[in-house]
Amino acid sequence: MIHRNKGKRLNRYAEDYVVFDLETTGINKERDAIIEISAIKVQNHEVTDEFSTLVNPGRHIPAGATAVNGITDDMVKDAPDIKTAMEDFWDFIGDYVLVGHNIHTFDTNFIYDAALNFLGKELKNDYVDTLYMARRCLPELSHHRLVDVAEHFGIQTEGAHRALFDCMMNQGCYEAMGKLLKTQAENNSGEEESACPVCGCELVLRKGRFGMFYGCSGFPGCRYTRNVR
Repeated sequence: MIHRNKGKRLNRYAEDYVVFDLETTGINKERDAIIEISAIKVQNHEVTDEFSTLVNPGRHIPAGATAVNGITDDMVKDAPDIKTAMEDFWDFIGDYVLVGHNIHTFDTNFIYDAALNFLGKELKNDYVDTLYMARRCLPELSHHRLVDVAEHFGIQTEGAHRALFDCMMNQGCYEAMGKLLKTQAENNSGEEESACPVCGCELVLRKGRFGMFYGCSGFPGCRYTRNVR
């Protein structure tokens, strides 16, 4: 199993952030390649900049991938290679918190490997996965795909599965869920804090040798624990 020394997965709203999304030739992080990278920069709830590029993977794009995202070999033939695209993306994100949907197990791993392999750098930006955020904020939904969350908030979903549009759609969802988190925090002000004070990940109730305790969901990267009071 590959160990990636990534930043921390946060379980809170960050006011200044970069939403990013990828399109790839498939879902295997060891064999597949990035064919589109898009991102939008947000400061104080407002989009201030955007980045988007197709990427020439140097290989044929499978029909299954094209069926999902509409990207063809012809579209990427004059696009930059992954090294050039990653250099530009790296400059764009700086040290901003990254936001994306299902990025904990997918997008951040693709980006981490590309940065390491082609730039010789480790992606250390902390990040918020809006899939986990949606599960926490919207437990009433039966599914928590990005389009499900967007439809719940009345956000336009036509054009999904192209990276820049998905960034815009997810930014709207993230802002809406940020408001829900604030309301929930105000309503539960007398209850115990559910976020780790060290890394910001969610605290989960666990059973140990000596009884129940709260442990950081960022384990083993973060080993914070707290006794149940």
